[in-house]
Amino acid sequence: MNPFEERSLQLNRRAFLSKTALGLGSAALGSLLGLRCFRANDKGIITESGQGIEGVLKALHHPAKAKRIIYLFQSGGPSQLELFDYKPLLQKRRGEDLPESVRQGQRLTGMTSGQDSFPLVGSQFGFQQHGQSGAWISDLLPYTSKIADELCIVKSMYTEAINHDPAITFFQTGSQQPGRPSIGSWLSYGLGSDNENLPAFTVLLSRGTGRPNGQPLYSRLWGNGFLHSLHQGVQFRAAKDPVLYLNDPAGLGRSGRRKMLDKLEALNSMHHEETQDPEIQSRIAQYEMAYRMQTSVPDVMSVEDEPDYIYQMYGPDAMTPGTYAANCLLARRLAEKGVRFIQLYHMGWDQHENLPTAIAKQAKDVDQASAALVMDLKQRGMLDDTLIIWGGEFGRTNYSQGTLTDTNYGRDHHPRCFTMWMAGGGIKPGIVYGDTDDFGYNITENPVHVHDFQATMLHLLGIDHEQLTYKYQGRRFRLTDVEGHVVKDLLA
Repeated sequence: MNPFEERSLQLNRRAFLSKTALGLGSAALGSLLGLRCFRANDKGIITESGQGIEGVLKALHHPAKAKRIIYLFQSGGPSQLELFDYKPLLQKRRGEDLPESVRQGQRLTGMTSGQDSFPLVGSQFGFQQHGQSGAWISDLLPYTSKIADELCIVKSMYTEAINHDPAITFFQTGSQQPGRPSIGSWLSYGLGSDNENLPAFTVLLSRGTGRPNGQPLYSRLWGNGFLHSLHQGVQFRAAKDPVLYLNDPAGLGRSGRRKMLDKLEALNSMHHEETQDPEIQSRIAQYEMAYRMQTSVPDVMSVEDEPDYIYQMYGPDAMTPGTYAANCLLARRLAEKGVRFIQLYHMGWDQHENLPTAIAKQAKDVDQASAALVMDLKQRGMLDDTLIIWGGEFGRTNYSQGTLTDTNYGRDHHPRCFTMWMAGGGIKPGIVYGDTDDFGYNITENPVHVHDFQATMLHLLGIDHEQLTYKYQGRRFRLTDVEGHVVKDLLA
């Protein structure tokens, strides 16, 4: 077909579509900005209409236990041996070399593979048992210890990734290679949002005091991958402008902004009718969302009306914007406003050296606020349908990286076993799941892979992880790739 014939057909299609109701572009825009969202009936199945952006799923695959997720990601790899996995044998055999019968030739990072020895080292901090489950929790986490009966502590997490970039990417996107959609993007794509004035997926970052200049993060962790850009995470910052490029430039008023967007929408719709590029629809929807967020974001970010007892719950850092505690408080406010997936990243857990001092500071950053978030949601009647997740990308070794002294040591990356906890949202409370050997090196009971964790998380939201897919480059992709099973023992 020559270019003139092709152009003629395009014009004919455009003329036809423009005369059919409001045209395909307007119809598609209407679905993107859609006025239907998910509401659960007594069986957990979605039937009613409301306001918000519609997801691709017309109904849930099964009754949902959770409506939203707050993911407290501890970036850098918290040491399970200092926090949750109590191993007195490591103290008894301190300084002895890690037995080869335990290591079994497993892969090490380049940071310790060249060491002449691998001296075992236990935690310098005390542990006590807490709650009905008798969970061992470190003295570094006094506030977390008080909510032990609300927590499901999983001690048998494992991953194949041994370095930060692939390990964090694996947890957040289901692949060690960049380019896939993040968890929040999948949920925005599948379930849409409950509030048309806020994005379905928001991101909050904080930098810890344990290693303030440690492992950085990158925006592709909350990217949309091959999904439409409408589904990417929106970062909220601790600054005068919480969301970049949201405010109007000087001299442009609200009415002027509205007129500009109307003209821009008309031009983009014309472009879409000609090219049929779905990203144009996403662009229109993003412009409209930004317009609505100009009033909704200042409202949700304004915490001055919070009572004093709330600040006391979350701790003194809650008064300082950009801290982990302040972000936990904002997470609760975003959850109240119907944001479906709220991602917090707290950096600073990558403690290859000076671990005793660094982890004490890092634990203090997060302990009180994490526990406060659980209890704050519970007192508001929101914990039952809000899933809270706490954990990093891998654990730490049971041997010292570098020189072991009487007062100091470090730990390298360890993907073979580590600990995470979850609360609320249909998770069984007050249990400890899985176990590791006496050396804290290998899993001995109920292993939980990254894809198992992801499958279970989606299950709690009413989604079959094998059925939420997107066809791209001839293949149907999903968050759990080709693996993963729901860990039913974790379900309430």
